[in-house]
Amino acid sequence: MKSLGFVDYYISEWHANNYPAWIREICEKEGLDLAVRYAWAEEYVSPVDGRNTDEWCRDFGVERCDTISELCEKSDYIVILAPSNPERHLAYAGKVLRYGKNTYIDKTFAPDFETAETIFRMADRYGTKFFSASALRYADELKGLNGSRAVIITGGGGNFEEYIIHQIEMAVKIIGGRPVAARVETQGTQILSSVLFDEGSRATLLYAEPLPFSVCADTADGQRIYRQADSDFFRALMADMLRFFETGEASFDPGETLDVMKIRGALLDGRKYPGEWRNL
Repeated sequence: MKSLGFVDYYISEWHANNYPAWIREICEKEGLDLAVRYAWAEEYVSPVDGRNTDEWCRDFGVERCDTISELCEKSDYIVILAPSNPERHLAYAGKVLRYGKNTYIDKTFAPDFETAETIFRMADRYGTKFFSASALRYADELKGLNGSRAVIITGGGGNFEEYIIHQIEMAVKIIGGRPVAARVETQGTQILSSVLFDEGSRATLLYAEPLPFSVCADTADGQRIYRQADSDFFRALMADMLRFFETGEASFDPGETLDVMKIRGALLDGRKYPGEWRNL
C-alpha cells in the first residue's frame, strides 16, 4: 500500500480532519491502494479544538512522526497542509521537496508572490513535482465557462486575506489569460476587486463574509450564465490530488498558481490605494 504523509502547523484543523475520509472513499471507488499513514505537526495542541497530535493520530489511525524528515522518509507522497498559515509553507517545503516525492501544497500556497517563486525554484532544484490549488477550481459550476471575457465572482469566509484565494483561482481558471492590472474598493466590510487580464478580459470579485461562492459569466460563445457553487468540489480536488500522486502530472498549468499569488498580493496591497489601478 502506498503511504501518504500530512505535514501541518497544527494537525487538528478542518482540512486534516476531513481529507482522510474523502481520500479513503475515492481510493475505494477507484481501486487505489493508498492511505494516510503518517503525520507531523509543528504545534502539538490545536488552537481550533484543543486536540493534540497524538490524540489526532489515534483517532485517525495514523502514526505520528517526530520530524518532517522521518515523515518524508516513510511516506510515498506528501501533503503540506497549514491552510491558515501559508507563512509556514516555505519552511516546510524546504524540508519536504528535497526528498523528490510528489507533493501537494494546500492553499493559500504562499504568503506572497516572492515566496511562491522561491518554492517553485526549490522544486526545480530538487526535481520534485508538486501542485497547489483551491478546491473551488474543481467546482462543476465552472465547466463550460473557460475563455469567458467578463466574469463576476462572489464569495465569503472568515477573512479577506485567507478566503479571497478561492475567487482569484476561479477567475484565473475561467479566463485563462495573464493578469496585468488590479484595483480594490471597499464598502463597509465588503471588498470589491477588479482584475484586468491580457486581451481585455476582466474579472470582478465581490467579497463579503456571508456571501456564497458563485459565478456570473459572459461566455466565449455569447451566453450569460449565473451559477452558485454547490457541487462537491473538495472531493473533486481529492480525486485530482490522488491522480497526481500516481502520475506526477498536474491537471493544469502550474504557472497559474504564480498568477493567482500575484493577483492576491496586488489585492491585499491595493486596499491601501482604493480605486487605483495597479499594474502587476
